[in-house]
Amino acid sequence: MEIQILFGTFMLLLIIGTPVAFCLGIASFTTIAYMGFPAEVVFQRLNSGISIFALMAIPFFIFAGELMVRGDIARRLVDFAGSLVGHFRGGLGQVNIVASTLFGGVSGSAAADASAIGGLMIPQMKARGYDVDYSVNITVVSSIIALMLPPSHNLIIYSISAGGRISIADLFTAGVIPGLLLALSLMVAAWFVARKRGYPTDRFPGWRMVGTLLVVAAPGLILIGIIFGGVRSGVFTASESSCIAVVYALLITVFAYRTLNWTNFVEAVLASVRTTAMVLLVIGCAASFGWLLAILRIPMALVEFMQNVSDNRIVILLLINVMLLVLGTFMDMSPLIVITTPIFLPVAIAFGIDPVQFGIIMILNLGIGLCTPPVGAVLFVGCAVGKIPIWSVMRSIWPFYFAALATLMLVTYIPGLSLWLPSLFH
Repeated sequence: MEIQILFGTFMLLLIIGTPVAFCLGIASFTTIAYMGFPAEVVFQRLNSGISIFALMAIPFFIFAGELMVRGDIARRLVDFAGSLVGHFRGGLGQVNIVASTLFGGVSGSAAADASAIGGLMIPQMKARGYDVDYSVNITVVSSIIALMLPPSHNLIIYSISAGGRISIADLFTAGVIPGLLLALSLMVAAWFVARKRGYPTDRFPGWRMVGTLLVVAAPGLILIGIIFGGVRSGVFTASESSCIAVVYALLITVFAYRTLNWTNFVEAVLASVRTTAMVLLVIGCAASFGWLLAILRIPMALVEFMQNVSDNRIVILLLINVMLLVLGTFMDMSPLIVITTPIFLPVAIAFGIDPVQFGIIMILNLGIGLCTPPVGAVLFVGCAVGKIPIWSVMRSIWPFYFAALATLMLVTYIPGLSLWLPSLFH
């Protein structure tokens, strides 16, 4: 009966539009009251859920990303990307994808990527004769590349949700090849669509111009090396890396580029505080929810159920992917990571799947959910920037969905794509 109360209360509150954090907290409180435990247990678990030092990395990485967004880093990365791939078929679409990849390594946020790159690229693409739906499709789906590259705070949330036992450095490293593979898949899809629609190409500007634009963009690109290299080499932890990223972002945007004024700084602080408060509240409430899942032995029951369904790892991974894709259509990413990791990770481990690989599978899978209605946050951002109805975008986004799903299947069934690079550092 406790399980029915826990999930029934959660789903009822979710259906009537209650914020996810409150759904988790109220469902936990209701179940604990039914079980006869003191109400203080909910708040104790909430407090312990957010009293984890590794979580300090999240607000600082978010703040560094906000500073980069408002410090005109995106435009320089777009210019550099344009010099590299602008001469391919559907040039500006290719530029959009490469710029999203580069900016994703700076911001670590899909929403920030869609807003910053989309704000620059969509108007340019419209002015050059590209259809708005094509421009928004590329902007939306390519933004999820940022989720798999350092400093993705979603990878940190996954590590914490898994009990803090999974190395953040390994997760940062494991996401690099899948992120680049997704970029390549989307570039192929963009090329085919551009060829079908007859979109133009630009002239290659020459290697001298490529070098010049690389120098201009270098201060922003160096941040990627600082975050990845520092954490991976063990020079500093993820939390220390996030603080260094903020200091570096301030130095670059204030003194090198001189693009960050006081107004933009205040906006970056406020946006970071709002995002951090939302994420930590979800993590705290989900800690209570996850504690109840463990008490009620739900993960163990799911493992037994999956073993009864099939003992084939290929089938189990497919079932998990389908369930996550369905969940991702009506819930946001951060709460889903916190809720589903304690449920599905034991299943994955029971079938011999490495926790690092499973983390990349989950992040990519739920990232696709950010691009699907009715709760696709990144889809909403892209449509708002492009000033186009969601359903107009949905009619033509399928080639890019298929590219993302193909990448997901490759990452799911070829462990080396996620695990080869981390193995080089052990």
